[in-house]
Amino acid sequence: MSTKTEVKNNEQVEQVNEYIQQVLALIEKQEVTAEEAAWVTKETVDNFRDHVNPGFLSYRKTVTEGGQFAAVEWSDGGSCFTDINGKKYIDCLGGFGIYNVGHRHPKVVKAVTDQLNRQALHSQDLLDPLRAMLAKILADITPGDLQYSFFTNSGTESVEAALKLAKMYSDRSTIISTTRSFHGKSLGSLSGTAKGIFRKPFLPLIPGFRHVPYGDIDMMRKTFESCALVGEDVGAVILEPIQGEGGIIIPPQDYLKQVRELCDEYDVVLIFDEVQTGMGRTGKMFAAELYEVTPDIICLAKAFGGGVMPAGAVVANEKVFKNLFDNPFMHTTTFGGNPLACAAAIATIGVLIEENLPERAAEVGEYFLKGLKEAAAEHGDKVLEIRGQGLMIGIEFHKDEIGYEVSKGMFDHGILVAGTLVNSKTIRIEPPLTISYEEVDTVINTFKEVLAKVAIQ
Repeated sequence: MSTKTEVKNNEQVEQVNEYIQQVLALIEKQEVTAEEAAWVTKETVDNFRDHVNPGFLSYRKTVTEGGQFAAVEWSDGGSCFTDINGKKYIDCLGGFGIYNVGHRHPKVVKAVTDQLNRQALHSQDLLDPLRAMLAKILADITPGDLQYSFFTNSGTESVEAALKLAKMYSDRSTIISTTRSFHGKSLGSLSGTAKGIFRKPFLPLIPGFRHVPYGDIDMMRKTFESCALVGEDVGAVILEPIQGEGGIIIPPQDYLKQVRELCDEYDVVLIFDEVQTGMGRTGKMFAAELYEVTPDIICLAKAFGGGVMPAGAVVANEKVFKNLFDNPFMHTTTFGGNPLACAAAIATIGVLIEENLPERAAEVGEYFLKGLKEAAAEHGDKVLEIRGQGLMIGIEFHKDEIGYEVSKGMFDHGILVAGTLVNSKTIRIEPPLTISYEEVDTVINTFKEVLAKVAIQ
């Protein structure tokens, strides 16, 4: 005979399964009723509060105080996404830069669907063909002598793999990163990230990291020299060619070339973190090409999966990568380079090439930047600087509060922007590279209107 506990457990299991079936039925739907939309919104807010993290409800501008209103995303396409109630938003945040080819580009979706209809994940033992083919494509399109690829699921995983490759290259212990940098939040990546609020609770981090001012080649050289004098020689330098979360910071002229020369002089591994700048965002397939510099390792993720699959990669030259030849199991990941992710990445690269999206990013970005500067021309008391490269644009305000009010005001008008993680005074403009000129004009005009209404406190 069943005990009361068993009965209760059986009832609970039945309730869980009923809930699962209700959610699965919703997933099947293209459109929902007003009643269903209200249920989804309530469930989302309640479950974020009780089971995800209540901090998100107070942090996000999409939720009013007390959760009386919450914008819950539901569908997307092109340069926009739509919330559960049918309101459309122009996406100028781009999931922190993942939608370079747009939301659900048909060719990327088709490639993933076609692969899914045959095989979803790989055996881990047989040779998987798409991984090999994607690695060849990357060797063909990345700068210089970059040749071998290791595939990951995210940007921080790509950085972790790059750091381990650099450590295997030599027994030198020091890794140089820069102020305002962002390389991820897993332990090794966080050691390279520069924002104290992210680092302090987890100190001490991985030993050997030093941070020097971004753009200051003299300080970097002095640090190389000082480290050599005390026997803590530099083994690697990790940089973003253009700093993203630091506030869209463009490097000084020839800075990256000078870093490359310094690394060559000391036989130091140079890592470019192109998780945000890669895949056409800055007007070239990779930002390294803008500065005519070839790193030893390049880190990719975000837009690498076409906004359809989580995917990342580390591409390195043979000099650095060959240390994994004898034992390729020194660094592995279960899902990195899986067939679905590789199908998405291959299709994404194809779209970028076929639709000339890097070139388009350069052209539309120039138009966008000019329009934003003109819109802010009469508001020098609010806007400190507008800067960018391609469709990677930052608007820096004199105060955090102004940036937040502008961001919230634009959201209320159906345009999504957000601040950068390391420099909260700067909001980013990183739309899909497919954004139309009409949509760009809408964003510029809305920015002008909202900025004029924001009061200085």
